Amino acid sequence: MSNAKNPLSMHVDLDDFLPASEEDKAYMVQMRPPSTFFRDGCRRLYKNKVAFVSLVVIVVIALASIFLPMFWPYSYEQQLGVTPGRPVDASFLNLRPMEYSATEQARIAEGESVFPHLFGTDAAGRDYFIRIVYGTRISLAVGLFASIIVLVVGLTLGSIAGFMGGRVDMVIMRIVDIIYSLPDMLMVILLAAVMRETIGSALDGTVLAKIGSNILSLFIIFALLYWCSMARLIRGQILSLREQEYVLAAEATGAGAGWIIRKHLIPNCISVIIIAAALQIPSAIFTESFLSFIGLGVNAPMPSLGSLASDALNGITSYAYRLVIPAIVISLIVLSLNLFGDGLRDAFDPKLNQ
Repeated sequence: MSNAKNPLSMHVDLDDFLPASEEDKAYMVQMRPPSTFFRDGCRRLYKNKVAFVSLVVIVVIALASIFLPMFWPYSYEQQLGVTPGRPVDASFLNLRPMEYSATEQARIAEGESVFPHLFGTDAAGRDYFIRIVYGTRISLAVGLFASIIVLVVGLTLGSIAGFMGGRVDMVIMRIVDIIYSLPDMLMVILLAAVMRETIGSALDGTVLAKIGSNILSLFIIFALLYWCSMARLIRGQILSLREQEYVLAAEATGAGAGWIIRKHLIPNCISVIIIAAALQIPSAIFTESFLSFIGLGVNAPMPSLGSLASDALNGITSYAYRLVIPAIVISLIVLSLNLFGDGLRDAFDPKLNQ
């Protein structure tokens, strides 16, 4: 009698009900280790080599701007050729990269150790490398704090407009439309001029005196004008989430609007918030550099990358590298932040990882 099973037979094959072996279970059940959304996003970000290299560049530049001045033998405002009670030593002025002044060459001939000027000195005899480092610190700090201001204002107003809807949404969005019609650069220039006259003297003797009223006006402008894009983005996310079942359930239990926004809506659009905040930093840095370039940035002698590029225009024919170096640093920072922001979007946007 043949053991071949008739394909038209209705009999059950008992071999299909035999217990599975451990190898069969391991083949059929492919378990994945437990993870979180943030951990998965970081893993995808690490696999994106361009974004990861950009992050490394940003971290290296930030750490260098913070810690290098602690060990560098020159300060950003120290005029090396100026000594009280003595005539100015002109040999320290306008030194080229890795060049020593006549005084330093004499000290080297006597056996002393003199730290080199990596980027030379400027027209006032100040070490140009440490001024680039301080300028990078100022630009990064301005970009970070301006982005935080934009994030707080835009997140608050966008969440309220998206969740409340109705007249509240209409009023906030009409304010956004009005702000979009204002020339932001003109507002920055006017506010900087007004604040220089009103509170400029009040800052004397304070910590804020070194950066000056222009940077404060820049922060105020970011708080007043640059939050609109962030608010529109958050509003759109809230509008798409407020009709979800978990939000309706929270409303049914009597939860307030503020609690629902903090506990449900904002956590579910945190990826968009992180991406938007990361992409706002290079925009703020570029704005600060532009304003410093036209003389509306930090007060002298505090350097900024934009003010260093502006000062380099006076000797562009003889010392072109003084313009090229801050321009390269600005470009490197902005490019790295933009590439890192794109990497964050690719890693943390759920719609791109379905």
